[in-house]
Amino acid sequence: MRVAEGPFFEELEPGQVFDGAPGLTLTAGHAAAHQAICGDRLRLPLDAHLCGEVTGGPPQAHPALVWDVAIGQSTLVTQHVKANLFYRGLVLRRFPVIGDTLRTRTRVVALRQNRPRPGRHPTGLAALRVTTEDQDGRPVLDFWRCAMLPLRDPRARTGHDADLDTIGALTPDAGTAPDAGAAPGGGLGAAVAGWRLGRYAALVPGPHLDGVAEGERWRVGGGDVVSAAPELARLTLNIARAHHDAREGGRRLVYGGHTIGLALSQAVRALPALVTVVAWHGCDHLGPVHEGDTLSSEVTVERREPLPGGGGLVHLRSLVAATAPGGPGPGSGSGSGESRDVLDWRFVAVLA
Repeated sequence: MRVAEGPFFEELEPGQVFDGAPGLTLTAGHAAAHQAICGDRLRLPLDAHLCGEVTGGPPQAHPALVWDVAIGQSTLVTQHVKANLFYRGLVLRRFPVIGDTLRTRTRVVALRQNRPRPGRHPTGLAALRVTTEDQDGRPVLDFWRCAMLPLRDPRARTGHDADLDTIGALTPDAGTAPDAGAAPGGGLGAAVAGWRLGRYAALVPGPHLDGVAEGERWRVGGGDVVSAAPELARLTLNIARAHHDAREGGRRLVYGGHTIGLALSQAVRALPALVTVVAWHGCDHLGPVHEGDTLSSEVTVERREPLPGGGGLVHLRSLVAATAPGGPGPGSGSGSGESRDVLDWRFVAVLA
């Protein structure tokens, strides 16, 4: 009997392309389910009238829904993933609206077999280039991810030993990245060119760009419990077994995009006038997250830069910690859970 499953590490080669994931048409139902799970607070996807005033178009899909679907579509390659080490160089080329369809192509860029460790099944690291287009072939999203995959044959020696440290660096002129599918010279703010950010500033209470300083930092009061984890994975076509099957290591891992989505919701509580997210420098998963954990975060403004038409980019860093159920909290005593670092996310947002 054949087994319907994704590849193991030794079955991958640089240059392989996986483009067989179903396309997904974004609907109001997807948006509502995603908002219920991740607590999306960006105003443009929530407020259709404001979105029309600022972008001149129909209601947008939340950018976190867009990247969650793209990551989910890329799990054709990573169904056996043991851990996702990082995302790098994510750039939104355009902002899909409700009714657009996302289709994703995942290419194996580089491979490195890990050194054997006593008592552990052999694994390797796969660096992947993920590009997403809409129904008209227009580029939507471009990024790299690095997944740890097991070997099917524990005795296999692939010889793969690529240097993954330089994979996916984000540059200000991100439009020049190879295979990006966008015109060179677009820059990180290209996707919001033509938006009426001055109108946004007039309609939405601040602080806006002028009211935010480099080095400013917030601890977001109150945490968010992680719930509906397998539902989010199913919603976004994510078939990684670690997020669905409790037999994979004893406890299901929460999909990393779930943690990132809650971190973004908390970042918008710190900066309630934040317009959107256009890019990620990178995102490192520092530790596992499980359903029932409570996430809290600190947000820092690392850099500001103006955009030609007004408003500007803010380079933000979100550090996220998780506390297991029964952990420290008001009136809880010492509890059984300790706060642990789980995410280091550096991203680029827009302020008016």
